[in-house]
Amino acid sequence: MPDPRATDPTSPVCEVEDLTMHFGPVHAVDGVSFRVNRGQVLALVGESGSGKSTVGRCITRLYKPTSGTVRLTGTDVTGLSRRAMRPHRRTVSIIFQDPASSLDPRLSVADIVGEPMRLQGVDRAERSDRVNEMLEQVGLARSVLQRYPHEMSGGQRQRVSLARALVSRPSLLVADEPTSALDVSVQAGVLNLLADLQRELGFACLFITHNLSAVEYIADDVAVMYLGQLVEQGTREQVFTRPRHPYTQALLSAAPVADPDQQRERRRVVLSGELPSPLDPPSGCRFHTRCPVAVDICRVEVPALRMIGSQSAACHLVDDEGNGPDVRDRTVATSTRGSETG
Repeated sequence: MPDPRATDPTSPVCEVEDLTMHFGPVHAVDGVSFRVNRGQVLALVGESGSGKSTVGRCITRLYKPTSGTVRLTGTDVTGLSRRAMRPHRRTVSIIFQDPASSLDPRLSVADIVGEPMRLQGVDRAERSDRVNEMLEQVGLARSVLQRYPHEMSGGQRQRVSLARALVSRPSLLVADEPTSALDVSVQAGVLNLLADLQRELGFACLFITHNLSAVEYIADDVAVMYLGQLVEQGTREQVFTRPRHPYTQALLSAAPVADPDQQRERRRVVLSGELPSPLDPPSGCRFHTRCPVAVDICRVEVPALRMIGSQSAACHLVDDEGNGPDVRDRTVATSTRGSETG
């Protein structure tokens, strides 16, 4: 009997529970949980090394998680073999940061975009029709069909990546830093295209990025990661207007704003120290070694990710009403090396 959630427009496409991914002694992801509903864009943000890309690879089963559960349209795919996972490949697709390295240089655009359907046994005529249709949807002319990746610009290659990812009509797209390798002049066009396609086709999207300006433009909800763990979750409006975790506040303070007067008046939260190594994460709250308001309990006790209304935060200093410290009003260390969100 089919899972009723597979046809419910409000049902979760992806459910992640207590996801853990260790590479030997490296604790890349520790106990992450969230869900992405149909038609929703969930942004997963954090610094490089926070584990967000590893989460995306676990969801697509490029990595087999150490523990936890990943459900796609109601089916637990966590422990499936490669053979058993094959039918579920249509459910989820991924695009990567650098299209130059993710596209096979030996294949033409027609073969690259059509490859997922070929592996699924779609006949040649239908493949050709759907490739042409998909290229039109991503804004590429049919004249590129016989080109090779090296003959195209970075923006064109990323559009080919989008076409390949969406040609099988997945329920979930994992977009892993899809604009960060592109020129600034090209990023906006690709981001607009992704937003338009998401609204038109209705797929769910896990948007993995460090670019908070992109998050503010495209996301419905936001989940913030630090050193393998989630520290805050909420709607885009909640997280941007009232961030509760000191780390989220620091990230937002570093993001530029369009108004030059506002930009000059903003106070930048500059975090001290480097991101700790996942080989030896700090005890207690993992952020306490860089947090300007950490107290004794932060050093010894791991804070739970608590729901406060419809927003959640993992901070000992946030009370049941959602009140807590605003580090943007404080003077902190002057070292800038730890504050970058790349």
